[in-house]
Amino acid sequence: MNRRTKILTATALTGTFLTGSVALADAQGWWPGSKTVRVMLPEGQSNPAIANGVAMGGEVAVYQSSGLGPSALNPSAPEGTPERYTDPALTEGAQGVTITEAQALVVLRNIKTNLEAAGLTPADVITMKCYLMKPPGAETADYAGWNRAYRQYFANIDLTTQQVVPVPMGTSAPKPPLLANKARPARATMEVASLAVKGWLVEVEVTAAYRKR
Repeated sequence: MNRRTKILTATALTGTFLTGSVALADAQGWWPGSKTVRVMLPEGQSNPAIANGVAMGGEVAVYQSSGLGPSALNPSAPEGTPERYTDPALTEGAQGVTITEAQALVVLRNIKTNLEAAGLTPADVITMKCYLMKPPGAETADYAGWNRAYRQYFANIDLTTQQVVPVPMGTSAPKPPLLANKARPARATMEVASLAVKGWLVEVEVTAAYRKR
């Protein structure tokens, strides 16, 4: 490397460091307190589905669930089929509910039960990861069905008016959600090739923050 190259490289690196310093300085006002959870939401939206990100102070106590799937609550369906892992009682009266949506409703209810056993509720969830398999015969995972189910348990209170927002189940007209909850976790959803249990199409893990004592 000649002297001119070294000088240019050093200049580029210095510029990088300076830019990073400016970005950090600009974000100082968003830095969380030691016992604070701060959620970054999209600007200009009163009912966004998910957060852009979450910051936690170093003294925030958190709970991490395992990946949870649906329970086999439909004995009329054959073992090992996706239909087996649904609960007909959850979707009774609804039209056009997809199999992924039906499973996701069970999973999210299982998440609620798991959190309650740890002294938490879905309102305390700050991050979520969802893993989807494509239903038999489909080309891709059913993201739309998953998102409908998600809104039944999360992000269904308008942040401006504080009113509960009706949500659809399948193709039925929107109704009050199964659980009113303003929480909007930072969330990632991805399609996977397989899940641990034959018949599962949905698996979800969450992180929840304990409230200040």
